[in-house]
Amino acid sequence: MSELLIARQPIYNRTQHVFGYELLYRPGKDSKLVSGDAAASQVILDALTEIGVDNLVGQRKAFVRLSRDFITGKYPLSLSESQLVIEVPAGIDVDAELIDGVQFFVKQGYTIAVGGYVYSEASLPLLALASIIKLDMQALSEEDLRYHVNLLQEHKHLNLLAENIDIPEEYEVCRELGFNYFQGHFFSRPKLVRRTRMPSNQLVLMRLLAEVQRPDTNIPKLEAMISQDVGLSYKLLRYINSAFFGLPKPVESIQRAVVFLGTHVIQKWTTLLVLSRVDDKPAELMITAVVRAKMCEILAKAVEYENEDTCFTVGLLSVLEALLDMPMEKILGMLTLADEVNQALLKNEGVPGKLLNVTLRYELGDWQQLDYPELDEDIIMDAYLQSVVWASEACGVLLGD
Repeated sequence: MSELLIARQPIYNRTQHVFGYELLYRPGKDSKLVSGDAAASQVILDALTEIGVDNLVGQRKAFVRLSRDFITGKYPLSLSESQLVIEVPAGIDVDAELIDGVQFFVKQGYTIAVGGYVYSEASLPLLALASIIKLDMQALSEEDLRYHVNLLQEHKHLNLLAENIDIPEEYEVCRELGFNYFQGHFFSRPKLVRRTRMPSNQLVLMRLLAEVQRPDTNIPKLEAMISQDVGLSYKLLRYINSAFFGLPKPVESIQRAVVFLGTHVIQKWTTLLVLSRVDDKPAELMITAVVRAKMCEILAKAVEYENEDTCFTVGLLSVLEALLDMPMEKILGMLTLADEVNQALLKNEGVPGKLLNVTLRYELGDWQQLDYPELDEDIIMDAYLQSVVWASEACGVLLGD
């Protein structure tokens, strides 16, 4: 597995549910593979078989960019046509050899997506075979974007996917233009809203979050605070009694839950339940929060940092800007958090902050910035994969309803 780094990026549909994930990958530092050759494509497919594609994408679609050499070579695929979407790379030469290779996979039932599409006469045969066309928001001007949308919408069988959407405002533009799918980091970033006061529902949420995260909290305080909120109490008890925790017998009260599991465990999951109450945000943002939290915790163990719970909390709270559409500095001014947590979230300082930075860089596929001397790439990738699986299991019950 040292030949490869792999991460995932969600692809949303028009209802903000995850349609699939594009699997981002790069040959490892010690690998002799070149990302554009057939061998590199084979390595990613072998790795997905070894890891288990279900562990990465669940029952959703897996978008995998395969090289021209692999497509034209008509190499066998080990992944099911019902789950794999073959992505033809951007800027590829469209000629008879490529079309023949794409046809080969279409006949086997595979869905074809074309990445970073730019119109040309030569590409028309490829449009006839593809099901999904990806337009790069950062490569096209707004005028060019509208031109391509108008042109492609004449091909009724095509679904349009806007990729590299950086901010929520770009998502809104693409949605209005009729795109079917949306990809990028826009849901992990705040909207550019200007307001002088926080909406009342979010203000209540912040007050509750402040109480949950108080550094001086203890069992009686935590129990009293949670018990005052009937909905929160119900969801927390239901979660604690789920198969995820595997308790020997049901816990029937918040008091017993806190005593049995400890304040840190209850704080973790109460925090996530509180964050999940924000309206108009996709559930995937909560999953992202849990992946980050678990990855920070695992990496803390790897570097033998004793405050693993702090690292978990930092990862969990790293989505606050996107969740509340407010600057992190202003949000933290409303919370009473440990200084170590504040500095990690604001400046990526301290061990928790540096581990959060590694986690965010890996999530983005920013492989060159995985800068932490005590962590090699294998450890970081393994932490990421463990966290994705763990978050899926944890959030299955926690966010269900």
